[in-house]
Amino acid sequence: MEITQRKQDHIDLCLREDVASRERNFWDEIHLPHCACPDLSLQEIDLETHFLGNTYLAPILISSMTGGTPRGREINLRLAALSARESIPMGVGSQRVALERPELENDFRMLKTHHPAARLWANLGLVQLNYGVNADHVQRLCDMIEAEALILHLNALQECLQPGGDTNFRSLLPKFAELRRSLNLPIIIKETGSGIDVRTAQRFVEAGADAIDVAGLGGTHWGYIEGRRNPEHKDLAETFRNWGIPTPQALSEIRSALPDTPIIASGGVRHGLDVAKALALGARLAGLAKPFLVAADAGDEALENFNRSLKHALKTALFCANIPAARAATSTMEASQP
Repeated sequence: MEITQRKQDHIDLCLREDVASRERNFWDEIHLPHCACPDLSLQEIDLETHFLGNTYLAPILISSMTGGTPRGREINLRLAALSARESIPMGVGSQRVALERPELENDFRMLKTHHPAARLWANLGLVQLNYGVNADHVQRLCDMIEAEALILHLNALQECLQPGGDTNFRSLLPKFAELRRSLNLPIIIKETGSGIDVRTAQRFVEAGADAIDVAGLGGTHWGYIEGRRNPEHKDLAETFRNWGIPTPQALSEIRSALPDTPIIASGGVRHGLDVAKALALGARLAGLAKPFLVAADAGDEALENFNRSLKHALKTALFCANIPAARAATSTMEASQP
């Protein structure tokens, strides 16, 4: 199936169907300590965050989700405008489509052309290094959007369930290490809804990864989405719908094993309270995809309202836990898990 049709299917499934894991949302099991009399003013809480040499005005990532279709282009332009206004990072959808269909490069280039202040991160599946993609290709993708960082995503389950998926994951680590030596910008290793285990995180950090996005179980499950698209694998989609490591678990385990490595928590993050919980468990940023996608698809006003609510809920959680700044949350806030 043509890659652009696959991208459109992704948008349609995410917007029209329940594509999350069937497990409970694991963020509901995390509890923050309440302070009955915080020594703060809500209006003075500072969300400014430093991450991989950049300063962002909130610890929020617009996670990678779409691109390469007319509808995806419209959604991405709205998200890029938000990134520019709010000075928060935005991961673009996989840019593989721009390598396979060069005429679609402008779908990505126009994000920066229309919104020069957008804080964009490039994105590509790491497995593509086994399918003809080299360092020059990756550099071109980064230059295409003037990227501040590069996301390389791991999606083994997704590729297994995808029609014609790229399932040769052999020897990717040395190829990643070689790519790392040739690129002069931060690289983030990310999953796509099944979470990253500690050993994998350690190996990639040792090979030069600058940060880990755990992208765990609990939210949109890309393995399930690909299985839903494949008539031959719909039974497998249900079988593996709960496959993966819950996001809070992956975050806590990697934080313990790699205390000096910046971690992004994505996977099931719904609102500002979940963002605060992620910070409490040690994340430097929290990523949201479907909530931003739904809001952006509804229009500029809906997106602005969602972003306002997201930040207000985050500030409220920090205020009620007596935390004056988001960047201090990982060192001063404690969360409990049952």
